[in-house]
Amino acid sequence: MIFIRLLIPALWLAWAIYWVAVAGDVKETRWRETPSARLVYLVPITLAALLLGVPDIWPDVLHERLWPHAWTPYWIGVVLVAAGLLFAVWARVHLGRNWSGGVTVKEDHALVRSGPYRIVRHPIYTGLILAFLGSAIALGQWRGVASVLLAFLSFTLKSRSEEVQMAENFPDYAQYRREVAALVPFIF
Repeated sequence: MIFIRLLIPALWLAWAIYWVAVAGDVKETRWRETPSARLVYLVPITLAALLLGVPDIWPDVLHERLWPHAWTPYWIGVVLVAAGLLFAVWARVHLGRNWSGGVTVKEDHALVRSGPYRIVRHPIYTGLILAFLGSAIALGQWRGVASVLLAFLSFTLKSRSEEVQMAENFPDYAQYRREVAALVPFIF
């Protein structure tokens, strides 16, 4: 039984290990955002992760249940976490050496429009938001809702910053923006 309860943390851990393992294989950076600009989206995503991963530091009201403990929401959550993390990995693979943890412009940066980038312009963020949503559904507490809202805020802020850089560096980015949704498929 404890093994089943560890599925979601294990999925997140496997994703994190993969993410760190491939993080070094990237192109040289030509332009990087300022540290203060990075804090704008790092603070909310850090709080979102802490809400899910460190339950003891939050007020009791955030531990109140949204629905009774049940296996159905837990397994729905597991499926969404797995799907979200796999979607993010798929995007990372297609992005290749253009990837960066922050908002950057790489040497010989390429506009990737293949794979999940045909579905949304920021599929890594879409996948991670889906994984946060799955974690929240499985958890069934208000802190899960707060974590999803913070993750969505963080990735919205970061994607807006990236959009500015992409528009400045790729003349055809405006057309891409008209054709492909930013974070939620089919919503422009």
